[in-house]
Amino acid sequence: MSRPLDDILFGAPSLRAQAVLRTMNWTAAAVLLVLAAGVALQFHAAGQLDARFWEFFAWPTTWSFLARGLLGTMASAAMAAVIALTLGLVLLVGRLARWRLLRWPSVAVIEFLRGTPTLLLIYVCFLVLPQVGIKLSTYWMLTLPIALSTAAVVAEVYRAGVLAVPRGQTEAARSLGMTGAQVFFSIVFPQALRYIVPALVAQLVIVVKDTTFGYVVTYGELMQNAKVLIANYHSLVPVYLIVALLYCLVNYAISRASRWLGRPMH
Repeated sequence: MSRPLDDILFGAPSLRAQAVLRTMNWTAAAVLLVLAAGVALQFHAAGQLDARFWEFFAWPTTWSFLARGLLGTMASAAMAAVIALTLGLVLLVGRLARWRLLRWPSVAVIEFLRGTPTLLLIYVCFLVLPQVGIKLSTYWMLTLPIALSTAAVVAEVYRAGVLAVPRGQTEAARSLGMTGAQVFFSIVFPQALRYIVPALVAQLVIVVKDTTFGYVVTYGELMQNAKVLIANYHSLVPVYLIVALLYCLVNYAISRASRWLGRPMH
């Protein structure tokens, strides 16, 4: 007897499916382990794992230099995230507005920013704006383009969450005499946030990774400082391994924070 489509898509996997998934997971883990071992052997053969390429990590000055870069990364990413989350909400309100004069410009801004590469926006801030007399610091040359690019995506993420809220919630709030703004900000939007936490976390991770474009404007973020270490000590692989680990830790912290924020309230 065939299972209903909803049961197949959303129901718990059968025992056979669970066994297949476990086998696939173990197989994928084994393949990744073999690939990692092969890469490590290649690095060792090239001499990149020799002790002389790691010894400067025992110096406090090295970690202090990396810490300054990490702080620069976090400062840019945090500000870009705040701007993007706020501007994304503004664009969402315009996107859902009834008045065309407000809705159409919002749609145009969202589509333009979403379709324009972040790197191109950085070059605009770095090369074009100074030509018209607008001079930004390297911090804002990096942060502002990332924020604008992310805001457009966040606006669409917000919209997906709002559309996922059952329409009956809006109708019930309207029947109680609440205004449109009260319905949106008190009823609809708080519920929408519960649907979009994973997507927002993914965007915050992308924001952190986009800060690596700081090399364009010579902003002192983590990757920029890593390149300085590589140039001074010729330690390509060890430096990038440490930097990759730091990025993973930052993104893991973001993921854990999102789980704490998304936990059910009692």
